[in-house]
Amino acid sequence: MTELDPPADVLRRYLVRAREALLWKLDGLGERDLRLPRTPTGTSLLGTVLHCANVEIGYFGPTFGRSWPEPDHPAVIPLEAYDTDPQADWTVPADLPAAELLAFYERVGAFADAALDELPLDTVGRVPWWPEDRATTTLHRIAVHVMTDLHRHAGQVDVLRELADGAAGLRPDATNLPDGFDWPAYVARLTAIADRFPD
Repeated sequence: MTELDPPADVLRRYLVRAREALLWKLDGLGERDLRLPRTPTGTSLLGTVLHCANVEIGYFGPTFGRSWPEPDHPAVIPLEAYDTDPQADWTVPADLPAAELLAFYERVGAFADAALDELPLDTVGRVPWWPEDRATTTLHRIAVHVMTDLHRHAGQVDVLRELADGAAGLRPDATNLPDGFDWPAYVARLTAIADRFPD
């Protein structure tokens, strides 16, 4: 990729990287570990994928008059579901296997990327759940908005996975972590510094 690449290609590449990071961090864990809430607000690894899938369907679908081809799939959360459960797209149903949700998210990625193939970046759309005064927007803005959201959630999943089993790193082929580093000593050093300050 170079500075001269078409903007849609650049946006697509960063969207793909966010999805890859998200999915990689779930690799190798069982159903319970994937679903287990890891924060006081209930954030789970698999729930984050469900949320991201619905974000991409909504923003790259109805916003631009595009229909998601699997509307009855159990991972698709209808807008009216949020009226009774504001966390609907973070709650993975027990009867939806993790492997199926991950395969579903890969199809969602292809659907989102196709919008960048089919439509110019200045295509105007309307986000039905945004306030009316800013609901009208462009594909370019939506791509940046979604890319930012996905990377934020990929970062959350980095931390959740480390809390789950200690797995850490940037990518499978390049962890970006120093080899042989004494992590317990490092954590102890940081804790000693923090302990010098009052709460």
